[in-house]
Amino acid sequence: MHVVILAGGRGVRLRPFTSALPKPLVPIGEEYAILDIILQQLRAYGFTRATLAVGHLSPLIRAFVGDGSRWAIDVDYNEESAPLSTIGPLFSIRDRLPEHFLVMNGDVLTTLNFADVLQQHSMSGAALTVATAPRIVKIDFGVLEARRGQIIAFREKPLLSYLVSMGVYGLSRETIAKYPEGMSFGFDELVLDLLAQEEYPAIFEHDGYWLDIGRPDDYDEANLHFDEIRAQLIPSGGLAVGPQLVASREHSRRGTR
Repeated sequence: MHVVILAGGRGVRLRPFTSALPKPLVPIGEEYAILDIILQQLRAYGFTRATLAVGHLSPLIRAFVGDGSRWAIDVDYNEESAPLSTIGPLFSIRDRLPEHFLVMNGDVLTTLNFADVLQQHSMSGAALTVATAPRIVKIDFGVLEARRGQIIAFREKPLLSYLVSMGVYGLSRETIAKYPEGMSFGFDELVLDLLAQEEYPAIFEHDGYWLDIGRPDDYDEANLHFDEIRAQLIPSGGLAVGPQLVASREHSRRGTR
């Protein structure tokens, strides 16, 4: 039950909030940092080890998390001397990782059961498992379909539905064995590489709450609605207990015995 948390980005899209703080430490609901909520959830789901891939403003993250004892998680760190994107930080710590492990962004707010993602991945034999969520995109214009210089269909401000990555992955050590240390390598590049080899990644579909705190609008939304979702996000041991989370945790315990 090992997780690698990607916490080394500069959070450029979230400025000015990230001018003085790394993105995983921006406050949510005036009481928590995003990373605090994530670590509470991971421990509630049974994770006992975490590696934090850090870079930008890493001393602040190290000072906040320490050795992880506050969450009863053994925490170590992987310091990036240069940005390595999403998957690149894993290449230098392969020997410290178990056969199957979880990788996640350090800025995700969700009710996703992280243990279920890792368990499905471990049992599936897939090289990569991607947690996914539906995303509805509103087009603010009338959309035309044309052929041979004529309009043949029209839709007024349609809603388009997509399946998107949540920034949470089940991964195997064997999947990243061939890539050299120090190589900058993104999640998109890994997926394209696997598809080219006809090693099709698996998906773990989630239809509950999920928000990627990547833009000021998303950050504002998270804070605006935090009181409404707090009971689902904060596990036992925090200031509130979410029935859904507790039930999911018990399910995970039964499934891993």
